[in-house]
Amino acid sequence: MGLPYSYLAIEGNIGAGKTSLATALAKKHSARLVLEEFAENPFLPPFYENPDRYAFPLELSFLAERFSQLKNELANRNLFQSVVVSDYFINKSYIFARANLGPDEFDLFNQMFKIIESNLPKPDLLAYLYLPVEKLQENIKKRGRVYEQKIADQYLQNIEKSYFTFMKQHKKMRVVIIDTSDVDFVNNPSDFLRMEELLSSPYKPGIHRVKA
Repeated sequence: MGLPYSYLAIEGNIGAGKTSLATALAKKHSARLVLEEFAENPFLPPFYENPDRYAFPLELSFLAERFSQLKNELANRNLFQSVVVSDYFINKSYIFARANLGPDEFDLFNQMFKIIESNLPKPDLLAYLYLPVEKLQENIKKRGRVYEQKIADQYLQNIEKSYFTFMKQHKKMRVVIIDTSDVDFVNNPSDFLRMEELLSSPYKPGIHRVKA
């Protein structure tokens, strides 16, 4: 079973398992793996302590970092790794900015985002991993990043709402929303195979909802 999409982006809320799934898929299919580089962002820990003060510089820095990485990675594909699997795509910046910024800051951010977005290819398939908030919180606790431990349920709900608003506004994209509430694709091989099957299925442009 091969991946039929040359550029597969896996998205989802905080703690949904994006990186784990992208890494496993890329390894199995010898694909080029693109993982978001967020650990060194100096604005991230203080953002969770004081979001009103740090949201705008955080979102700007993420936008710059994501654009630089994706432009480099997507431009330098080779014959041996013609498939790219990423654990994010550039519109993540828009989605989080919409949830985190006030109206004036978002308008300014959006002007810059539109310029950047036009210079990057869109994924052939965008997969959104859906998990209910309580399970997202379980995963956040398990991975133990100190600055994430105080993330409120309401914040996760706001991010989810921003994702779904975006997807409803971009119905010409090829999007599959996968309910992963009852699977453990990290520890259960059969669950991983099920995810692989869903991500290898042919989808027409539009929003598709499936349960893993």
